Amino acid sequence: MSSILIFGPGYTASRIAAALNACGWHVAMVGRSAIGDLAAVSAQIAAATHILSSVPPDADGDPVLVRHADALAASDARWIGYLSSSGVYGDTGGAWVDETAPVGGGRRSARTDADLAWQALHAQVRVFRLPGIYGPGRSPLDRVREGKAHRIDLPGQVFSRIHVDDIVGGVLASVDRGPAGVFNIADDRPVPQNKVIAYASALLGVAPPPLLTLAEAKLSPAAAAFYAENRRVSAGKARRLLGWRPLYPDYRAGLAALSAMTSPISANADPAIAGSDQR
Repeated sequence: MSSILIFGPGYTASRIAAALNACGWHVAMVGRSAIGDLAAVSAQIAAATHILSSVPPDADGDPVLVRHADALAASDARWIGYLSSSGVYGDTGGAWVDETAPVGGGRRSARTDADLAWQALHAQVRVFRLPGIYGPGRSPLDRVREGKAHRIDLPGQVFSRIHVDDIVGGVLASVDRGPAGVFNIADDRPVPQNKVIAYASALLGVAPPPLLTLAEAKLSPAAAAFYAENRRVSAGKARRLLGWRPLYPDYRAGLAALSAMTSPISANADPAIAGSDQR
């Protein structure tokens, strides 16, 4: 039986685990609090045929590599995966990037360091660089419903995104037949965030939130930093080498599917309240 050890059973990794479990795999998970148990985790690493980490770096580096790099490097695993971020590419002024683009010029230097460290760790490593992730319970639809959606007046600002189930599909395609290497997993239609929020609002039958400047929006530093970078992420390599095809090739398909799963906001809701910016 194939067995996978997953570090960090969060939003995306938990869905990957569920998909593999449904295929008859043995799935073991190590949460952040258990990463420091060196003996137990080393034994799990040695027993696993596949290993995946979705744990982001912290101030001290990548928690998994800090504690288990030697065990991972010596592993006989047939497949090792790391969920990284397309933020490693930094700002490209809206230009397209693929896996050959330079990394390390963005605001996420710790993520870049982890990305590169995983690549150098083992011959069987696959690094998946992911843009903005959305899916059930974590989408623009939810932010509009909660009154936390915002539209920022930044002409030309473009982002890539990916439905969580398409990340699952990309990882499973890699497990099934993909070579080692770095792969972007992103949908086919990078667009301004404003278009996505407007479409989510239309699906819910409410007015979109007002268009604000960054100063007017009074975003948190983390949220404001989101708008400091502008790029389009190409996933052509995943299509060619993994045979991956997204279920939701653009935000419209993804949001429409999510909308069909849930109830719209009441027609009697106040659009100003439903769409207000509380972030």
